[in-house]
Amino acid sequence: MTPELVVLDMAGTTVADDGLVERAFTAAITAVGVPADRHPPMLDHVRRTMGQSKITVFRALLGEETLAQRANDEFRRVYEGLVHTGHCVPLPGAADTIRVLRAAGVKVALTTGFAAGTQHAILDALGWQDLADLALAPGPGVRGRPFPDLVLTAALRLEVTDMRAVAVAGDTPSDIRTALRSGAPVAAGVLTGAGTAADLRAAGATHVLDSVSDLPTALGVLPCEGN
Repeated sequence: MTPELVVLDMAGTTVADDGLVERAFTAAITAVGVPADRHPPMLDHVRRTMGQSKITVFRALLGEETLAQRANDEFRRVYEGLVHTGHCVPLPGAADTIRVLRAAGVKVALTTGFAAGTQHAILDALGWQDLADLALAPGPGVRGRPFPDLVLTAALRLEVTDMRAVAVAGDTPSDIRTALRSGAPVAAGVLTGAGTAADLRAAGATHVLDSVSDLPTALGVLPCEGN
């Protein structure tokens, strides 16, 4: 059946990353005094946990809460600076995909592992503030991936009647785990970001797609005339 709600990740799924996360992360750990010889294993951890809440990643790597918060604040400053200077572009076909879904009566939520301020900086830079029905980031009462909170909160706020009518798409194993833990029957992985096909299938992806542009067809949602 046609889903009531599609929950889409941002960086790597609908928005190109192009190494921005790693650039901002490197700047953040440098700013809080992490020596250069410790950067490679930390960056490996960042790659493995792509899609998760950034403050959670900093807490895991730096331990001390004050240090993690300082690093997270620096990450946000650097990443948002890159966004504001034009280093943020949509993935081909992503905006059209959202429009096709909404024109077919499907609600769309954009979710992220970034802080809400960073998410809105991206939406502003792309002119996407009104593109989807909802934009949602981790925050008080909403844990980040791989917890199911982002999907469940989107379903609650958009008044979905049945979790079996929810589809989720993202580019990382964390996106897939979030989808499955929420009870969504569609956990689609896309190959435009951090995860490989093997990574996504190992996490339990129900579909592996070349890009988010393939999602409407996979869901059986046909473009309305004029879209």
